Amino acid sequence: MDYASIFFGVSFGLIFGSFLNALIYRIPKGIGIFLPRSFCPKCEKTIPWYENIPVLSYIFLRGACSNCKNPIPRQYPIIEAITGLASYLLWPKNFEIFNILNYAFYFSIFCIFITHFLIDLKHKILPNILNLYLGIIFLTFSIMFKNWQFWLYGSLIGVLFPLSVTWLFYLAKKKEGLGMGDIKLFGILGLHLGPMGIIQNIFFSCLGGSLIGFFLILINKLKRESEMPFGPFIILVASLQIFFPKFFESFLKIF
Repeated sequence: MDYASIFFGVSFGLIFGSFLNALIYRIPKGIGIFLPRSFCPKCEKTIPWYENIPVLSYIFLRGACSNCKNPIPRQYPIIEAITGLASYLLWPKNFEIFNILNYAFYFSIFCIFITHFLIDLKHKILPNILNLYLGIIFLTFSIMFKNWQFWLYGSLIGVLFPLSVTWLFYLAKKKEGLGMGDIKLFGILGLHLGPMGIIQNIFFSCLGGSLIGFFLILINKLKRESEMPFGPFIILVASLQIFFPKFFESFLKIF
C-alpha cells in the first residue's frame, strides 16, 4: 500500500470516527444527527471546525472545552484513532469495484458495531436505527452471495431461540432475561452468520456475559439483581466471527 492510500485510509477513518462519537452522544438523547452543529454539552458553545479536527484538537485543547474548560471524554480521541486504524487495515489495495464494495461492507459493519457497543454499554439500549441499517447491509449481502436457506434459517434461529428462552425465563422469574434489542440483534446477525454461526454466537456471548457478570458480582462491582448490558458480548463474539474468522475457528477447536 502506497503512502497516499495510507493517508486517505487513515484520514477517512479519523473523520468517520468523529462522526461515530457524535452518533454515540446524540442517538440516545434524541438529538438530530447533523443539526445542531457540534457543541459543548456543558456550556453549549458551538464548536468551530478548527476545534473539531479528529485527535489533534483533543491534544491542542489539552482535553478540555476552550470556553468552559469542561473535560472532553477520552473516548473521543480513542474512538477516532481506532476507527482510523480500522479504515487503514480495511482500505482497498486498488479501486476495483469488488475491493471498494468489500471495504464499504466491512467498514460499515465495524462502525455500526462500535456505535452499538458503546451506546449499550452506557445506556443499556440497542437503537432500532442501528439495527435497521445493519439488517439492510447483511440482508443485501446475503441475498447476493448466499442461498436463501442459509440467511433465512440463521435469522429465524437468531430470533426464535433467544425469544423462547426469554419467555421461559419470564415465566419462571417474572422478569425479562433479554431485551428486545438483543433479540433483534441476534436475528440480524443470523442473516450473515447462518444457522451454525448464530448458535455459536448465542452460546459464547451468553458464556462470556455469565462469566463477566459472576466476576463483577464476586468483586462487588455489580449487584446480583442489577441489569448488565448484553449487547457488547454479542458484538464482541460477532466481531471475532466476521473480522477474525480463522482465529475464531482455531478458538472453536478448544471446545
